[in-house]
Amino acid sequence: MSLKDTSKFLSLLLRHKPQLVGLQLDEHGWADVEDLIRRVNRKRPLDLPTLEQIVATDDKQRYSFSADGKLIRANQGHSIPVDVELAELEPPEILYHGTSERFAASIRDQGLIRKSRLYVHLSSDIDTATKVGKRHGTPKIFLVESGKMFADGHKFFKSVNGVWLTEHVPAIYLKERF
Repeated sequence: MSLKDTSKFLSLLLRHKPQLVGLQLDEHGWADVEDLIRRVNRKRPLDLPTLEQIVATDDKQRYSFSADGKLIRANQGHSIPVDVELAELEPPEILYHGTSERFAASIRDQGLIRKSRLYVHLSSDIDTATKVGKRHGTPKIFLVESGKMFADGHKFFKSVNGVWLTEHVPAIYLKERF
């Protein structure tokens, strides 16, 4: 089993379906590291050095250990109700959202909606948004007038891995990048 496959499985457990292995997350999304390793080992091999390597080398910095190293959680992207203790922040004037061209018409009409996730994910730069958009085909980049949104009362949060989060981006705050 590759590190990438194990990381994807951890993402599934820590963000969406901890019940697959009977894992308990607290209200902030934290799981006990020893319990996680024991439960994951029922499905595939995992030890502490491998888990530490996944956390340290994940290109999207999806996971964090608690200060004492006894707990682990996903930094954002949850579809289950957890509070990852994000502070509300004023965003930069412009943020970006990368998606696939096939979703562009729906976004033009509805804006960015969180669907099954707790938040819409936004990037600080075009390169990151483009990488995100390429995951599902030809990328389409939307500029988000986040400064205007914030001035109009919308809340923004920044996860520990630099992803900007908000509950919804109405279409009036979006501009297509051609």
